[in-house]
Amino acid sequence: MPDLDPAAEPQRVISEPGYERWDGNGALGYLTLARVVAAQLADPPAPARVVVASNCFPTGFLGYWVRCLAKAGLVAVLTATSPRRLAHPDGGPPLAGTNPLAIAVPSSDGGPLVADVSMGKITYGDVIRGVASDEDLVPFGGDQAYKAFALAVGLHMLVDSLVGEGYGAVLVVARPEADPVPALRALALGVRLPGDR
Repeated sequence: MPDLDPAAEPQRVISEPGYERWDGNGALGYLTLARVVAAQLADPPAPARVVVASNCFPTGFLGYWVRCLAKAGLVAVLTATSPRRLAHPDGGPPLAGTNPLAIAVPSSDGGPLVADVSMGKITYGDVIRGVASDEDLVPFGGDQAYKAFALAVGLHMLVDSLVGEGYGAVLVVARPEADPVPALRALALGVRLPGDR
């Protein structure tokens, strides 16, 4: 676990039209993401931007941040790393974190579509709260758990390759070219879709 500094201030260290890099500087990951998202809302990309945040942990519920961006009319994809807690479905040492992936797409019909999934059957938060055990920290999917494991490893390596040492997050934010969510909602015939409240 990283050392957290209650007085730390996340900083944007690189700012280019299509790329930003942030350093959490020891701040809680939630605070780093709050700064990152506020900066995207204040200066939206034209047309897209990749944002890399280093020293960014813990990040928790990523769906909150992508929903904020989608409510402002932006498409957002966000992932973050965590300590390695997921082993291969066949066993062995933990090789990847539960590495959530959140995607939000704005919609003209009132609410964005927001998908937010951890690659674990449970989250580490469930273990901390005492509603699950460490043994439950496995890739989701039962007999098909290798799929979640593959995605967990891929997300972990993606973030590690862009962040470097330590935990981090990667955000892709863009202006949409279309409004596909209303048609999906009509096709779904009232079935609850990801992010519906």
